Amino acid sequence: MILSFAEGFLLGIGAAVPLGPINVLIMNVAIKNYKSGMAIGFGAMSVDILYFSLIFFGLISFLNTPFILKTLGFFGSSFLLYSAYLIFKNRNKKLSKSKEKINKKNLLKLYLSGCFLSFLNPYAIAFWISIASYASSGSFSHPFFIIFGMLSSILLWITLMPYFVHKSKHKISQKVSFYISLFSSVVLFGFAISLFAKTFLF
Repeated sequence: MILSFAEGFLLGIGAAVPLGPINVLIMNVAIKNYKSGMAIGFGAMSVDILYFSLIFFGLISFLNTPFILKTLGFFGSSFLLYSAYLIFKNRNKKLSKSKEKINKKNLLKLYLSGCFLSFLNPYAIAFWISIASYASSGSFSHPFFIIFGMLSSILLWITLMPYFVHKSKHKISQKVSFYISLFSSVVLFGFAISLFAKTFLF
């Protein structure tokens, strides 16, 4: 059981930690407001849970079709471009505004952003298909502990990472915040172009 928990914990790390558009977006938002960054993380985590559930029902392979992957790639790259534009547009937003109360409607929008960005990433499907292959080998001897381990590591990441980012904001000047936003928008733009090119050109 302990080994199954450890397996799940490592799977969760593999899903949550690598630098990608989700983590770039979380870090950019968390500088201004901790709850906002965490909301995006919970959105992405919800999709990870969905994919993991599909593995146990044997349905994940149905998503691995050219039409679905190209559709997700198109909308995913479009959403990344839109996110990059929003960050670039708000690059001059003052850090002091992060003290303003964030209402539930805004948190819901950020949660849905995390859901959409994770769901519209065809490479997330590729990752979970590889996990499905691992599961089919009979390695998932204790599914409950696998799931518990995975959720534990993802939950730790999406709560602690934005927390430390937000707590370090007092060391960040407005000028540095501007360049962080500018860098984040460029990175997300690069992810968008890369996703579009790999989906339709390669």
